[in-house]
Amino acid sequence: MTDTIDERALGFRPDQLEGFRIGVTSDRRSGDLIDALERRGAQVVHAPTLRIANSQSDEPVIADTRRIIEARPDVLLATTAYGVRRWFEVADAAGLGEELVDALAETAILVRGPKARGGIRAAGLNDVGMSPEETTGSLIDTVLADYPSGLTVAVQMHGFLASEELDRLRAAHTRVLTVEPYRWIQPDSSDERVSRLIEAACGGGLDCIMFTSAPAVHALFSAAESLGRLDDLIDAMYGAVVTAAVGPVTAAPLIALGIEPIQPERYRMGALIRLVCEHLEQDRVARLETRHGPLGLRGTVVELEGRRISLAPTAHTIMRTLVRAGGSVVGRDRLAACLPGTDDDHALEVAVSRLRRTLGVPGLIATVVKRGYRIDV
Repeated sequence: MTDTIDERALGFRPDQLEGFRIGVTSDRRSGDLIDALERRGAQVVHAPTLRIANSQSDEPVIADTRRIIEARPDVLLATTAYGVRRWFEVADAAGLGEELVDALAETAILVRGPKARGGIRAAGLNDVGMSPEETTGSLIDTVLADYPSGLTVAVQMHGFLASEELDRLRAAHTRVLTVEPYRWIQPDSSDERVSRLIEAACGGGLDCIMFTSAPAVHALFSAAESLGRLDDLIDAMYGAVVTAAVGPVTAAPLIALGIEPIQPERYRMGALIRLVCEHLEQDRVARLETRHGPLGLRGTVVELEGRRISLAPTAHTIMRTLVRAGGSVVGRDRLAACLPGTDDDHALEVAVSRLRRTLGVPGLIATVVKRGYRIDV
């Protein structure tokens, strides 16, 4: 996530996401994304499923850099802006920066996307082309289609690259060299943010989860499986929880499980934020015409009589159940099951009474004797 988020270009409004709860799974520069969401009124649950880690020692990166300098590769695949910057920073610190630039001066440099192109140009080099789909796979397709076999190819790794992709290069070229300036690692075992995000998603406590990388998707599913909640999480993503992916590579592991994430046409963070705002506002506000006027439920906020009323978790769960019923009666047993830690009838009566006081519209929630409750439509 390296693009600058332009609030004006996104048509900024401070209430766009009011009432919605959004999970953010990214690590690096997640602050930019969280700030943009919170400034629009969202409640954000931040749970980085993976984090970028530089090597404890730069020696492996330096050793790989020396091999690449000595080989003077015919082709270099630059995959990420952060990886390119980190690579040249390590090379400069080791006194190899000028040698690396010189060794790559005649190399055909192919970049995965505009951000990687920016990293290459910042290093004083120029690329000869960009991946047509902004994916590493299509970058390798370009090499195999447009360059003769038997070359020396260098690849800047980006934390997650399937071994089969490198195998395709090795099958066609004499020598394939790699450099891995950073890697993805799991969060510390004491970090409970991911498990809290999973429980929130499964329990109706999230409206949307945003993904900016495919490894983050895999890591979330792996964590859910270890908690015994994988099926529950997938079920939530089929319906109640919107999944948003920055592009097709990120979306692929979701689609493989039958989940259909929303994706922006431009694979940029600003475009993803705009899409999430539009989708939640247009498709995830439950609306109901009642005898007391139009009612809208946007996440944890009720829109009623020109007011926006924030609901506590239990009140929100009861209200959501009633609104989804569309005016039909919801049984007491079903509503009581919404209460945390109890299904007591008296506790339900107290919770409904509190909800009525919060809404401040007498008669909106009608009691159906011996059966349950309903919205008065």
